[in-house]
Amino acid sequence: MNVPRNVLWFEVLLYLSLTLDALSVAFQDRTPTDVRTDQMITGETLTAGCMILLLVYFVRLAAQHRKNWPRWALGAMLVLSVISLVQVIGEKGLELDSAIEVVSCILTAAGLYYSFTGDAQGWFNA
Repeated sequence: MNVPRNVLWFEVLLYLSLTLDALSVAFQDRTPTDVRTDQMITGETLTAGCMILLLVYFVRLAAQHRKNWPRWALGAMLVLSVISLVQVIGEKGLELDSAIEVVSCILTAAGLYYSFTGDAQGWFNA
């Protein structure tokens, strides 16, 4: 069965977004401070990496295995990312890693839009 065009756009845009998320993690400041130790920074980096891998799996489940619930989970993660991003930009201003994250959120929103519109409707099972 051929994958609908909007589902393909969803998959491509979400994978691009997750690639940018990985770049954002790579550009984060890892300078230890009194508040953030080396172990905490390592833990945060590993957690971010595991989260990115989990979201890659969700995109695959939605796009290739036609599951509906991962799209909703990805939407919830987008909302949480936007909330977190607004807080970070409010505290530190727009830096390279947060600018990359803004683009990533835009790509995710566009991908999710495609997954709910056009020929993608009816593709996903409950």
